[in-house]
Amino acid sequence: MKTSVVFSSKTGNTQQLANAVAAALPKQELLYTGAPNEAALAADRLYIGFWTDKGSCNREIAAFLKQVKGKEVFLFGTAGFGGDAAYFEKVLTAVKKHLDRSNTVIGTYMCQGKMPQSVRERYVKMQASPLPIPNLDSLIENFDRAATHPDAEDLHRLTAAVKQMESR
Repeated sequence: MKTSVVFSSKTGNTQQLANAVAAALPKQELLYTGAPNEAALAADRLYIGFWTDKGSCNREIAAFLKQVKGKEVFLFGTAGFGGDAAYFEKVLTAVKKHLDRSNTVIGTYMCQGKMPQSVRERYVKMQASPLPIPNLDSLIENFDRAATHPDAEDLHRLTAAVKQMESR
């Protein structure tokens, strides 16, 4: 079965995941790896990676998902906010809405991803404002937790999920 790995990465997090996916796939079946491209659609199975933007996938991947028809799809992504399975599931539900019903989602995977330092700096500035928002401390804690992700365990879990899918 021919496979493609399609991804969009703003900060390098999703690219790390995509590289792990591609490394876990049988080389003779890997047709395409890279940014959204029509060439990827020649594969039977697509591994599609995204970064989270406003609770869904980024625009580039949303547009690509609309082109996918009659394929097996494995969705994977990163989110700066997260570490919570319920939040990840909410994001994945939103992402799946971009897919045509003729596709079959065969698997999903999400993990936290580091955010640009400018995000933390913005939170710290907001703390000094006369009326700081009440959850700033938790946002800074989340930022600090995310700083090491995706980590080796994230990549291992994704690789295991891909290998399990490929062994079916």
